[in-house]
Amino acid sequence: MVDYADLPYRRNVGIALFNRKGELFVAQRSDLPGSVWQCPQGGIDKDEDPQTAALRELWEETGCNKATLLAEKTEWISYDLPRELLGKAFKGRYRGQTQKWFVFGFDGDDTEIKLDLHEPAEFNAWEWLPPQELLQRNLGFKAELYAALLPELEALFQAASNNWLRTSRA
Repeated sequence: MVDYADLPYRRNVGIALFNRKGELFVAQRSDLPGSVWQCPQGGIDKDEDPQTAALRELWEETGCNKATLLAEKTEWISYDLPRELLGKAFKGRYRGQTQKWFVFGFDGDDTEIKLDLHEPAEFNAWEWLPPQELLQRNLGFKAELYAALLPELEALFQAASNNWLRTSRA
């Protein structure tokens, strides 16, 4: 019998992508039942630094390559997989994930968002919304994580975005 508490956490990055209105990019997972929403995120490759991983994941999942790094959450945040996913998700090698979160400002145009650049596509729908509205969505087992994380990500965006917002296109 495997003791899941002995398994390591998978290293991962999370991306809070904000537009110039202060709205957060959120997307609906294509691989989970029940219309589960989240911010872009993904694993960190061997010998890859977290910021590089965040930019890579942002590109792979959204097609976005026009983003300005505004802030980085200092601490890593970890979560355990729910019991029903232990031994199944991540090929059974991890008990959950430990994430480094980054806050980016979106410098592109909405028409540049492409969810189908990689197969299989992780997301099948997306939208911009006020950050706290994400908590009204089905977040699956990550609901508590987002409830704890969103206020800090929003505060990081507010504190770091003044110069970025001043460069706003008319």
